[in-house]
Amino acid sequence: MGTSTVFFTNIPLKFSQIPRSIRPPIRPNQRLPLDFSDKFQHGFGGIRFFKAKPRRKLCTEAVLSEIPNQKQYPKIGAQSTGSVPYSHLIQVVETAAKTGAEVVMDAVNKPRNITYKGLTDLVTETDKMSEAAILEVVKKNFEDHLILGEEGGIIGDTSSEYLWCIDPLDGTTNFAHGYPSFAVSVGVLFRGNPAAAAVVEFVGGPFCWNTRIFSATSGGGAFCNGQRFQVSQTNQVEQSLLVTGFGYEHDDAWATNINLFKEFTDVSRGVRRLGAAAVDMCHVALGIAEAYWEYRLKPWDMAAGALIVEEAGGAVTRMDGGKFCVFDRSILVSNGVLHEKLLERIGPATEKLKSKGIDFSLWYKPENYRTDL
Repeated sequence: MGTSTVFFTNIPLKFSQIPRSIRPPIRPNQRLPLDFSDKFQHGFGGIRFFKAKPRRKLCTEAVLSEIPNQKQYPKIGAQSTGSVPYSHLIQVVETAAKTGAEVVMDAVNKPRNITYKGLTDLVTETDKMSEAAILEVVKKNFEDHLILGEEGGIIGDTSSEYLWCIDPLDGTTNFAHGYPSFAVSVGVLFRGNPAAAAVVEFVGGPFCWNTRIFSATSGGGAFCNGQRFQVSQTNQVEQSLLVTGFGYEHDDAWATNINLFKEFTDVSRGVRRLGAAAVDMCHVALGIAEAYWEYRLKPWDMAAGALIVEEAGGAVTRMDGGKFCVFDRSILVSNGVLHEKLLERIGPATEKLKSKGIDFSLWYKPENYRTDL
């Protein structure tokens, strides 16, 4: 194992405090009110809320089941961290994510040097520089750990029980355009299961950028800027805000998700497509969205965000409802109470893809990497 010293960057990065708009942590089993009465007074200025009438009529044939979801889904978090304590692991994870974020913050208002991996899949010098900075932190602390980076691929000893999944700039296209939905994501697995995670989200916009950091350890809860939080308790799809994403390959899975996008738009408050998986999952964990799903993400897209959702009290599965691991080709995360209702549509659509022979086998799993999967 590496030494117990955590190596920090010398450049200060200012992290914002929890915005006032974020709700306080929810006690277990506490439900938020779904409707406001005309007696409710807003805390800022005494604005009176009235129960609003829907502006459009939902398609009654499309409304999902009203049966409350009580199903418990298999946990994805690691049961142990081996010889490395959780406290030390999360300290290095957070330091690595913040160090990558230093690089991104330094470049966020500067001209981009852009190259392309595909027709529309781009990469910037910032991606590469952020990953190099993150790798330096990880290697100095755990020189024998295995690393899977979006830009650099597999580095280190494949016989290691630890695998670091690094996305140095999740949402590169958004970053390149100055659109405020991108992040630095760092997650570490122990024997294939997420053990610790950190996501530094960039919030604001051009010339007013700021950051907030989400973090979690398996069994230790989820935190934003040091404050513990939980998923929403919204139990109706019609009252939910949903999020999805679309890859660069316009194939059958892409077309299937376009149809899911349409169907859920008809039965929910809306479906968003923001373009940064780690951010999307953190928003579900934070309770500002109720669910997120997508096909064909990579381990570095999912390792951190999935653990943060689970530790915030949410549910994580594949899109067919099966037990999830970070090497899977689909993911559905939710606040838990809506999960079964969402699977009523997402599950059959995914099974249809499988029946067509679409590959849903594990991918990007390093050869010889030891797991409990």
